[in-house]
Amino acid sequence: MADLTQEQWLEQLTKDTDACVLDVRTEDEVEEGLIPNAIHIDIYLGQEFLDKIEALDKSKNYYVYCRSGGRSAQACAIMNQLGYTNTFNLLGGFSEWQGDVNY
Repeated sequence: MADLTQEQWLEQLTKDTDACVLDVRTEDEVEEGLIPNAIHIDIYLGQEFLDKIEALDKSKNYYVYCRSGGRSAQACAIMNQLGYTNTFNLLGGFSEWQGDVNY
């Protein structure tokens, strides 16, 4: 897992052909907007979260975010334990996101 600043995350994401953006916020938080092309899997779903994470392609690079960076760091750690090798946590999370947003 790597913690990336907003600038590093966006710069790396735009060049990464194997990128997959993962939003681990709650449904209510997602209503505030979503980074384009993000897959939403709420980290608070417990076993359902684990099942959905396990179903993802482990060969991809995962750019993970939440509201401020705490839950996404947890999600990256969980993903690393499940065998994902390329996870990137967005420091500051969605609350500091300056890029495009889908509503």
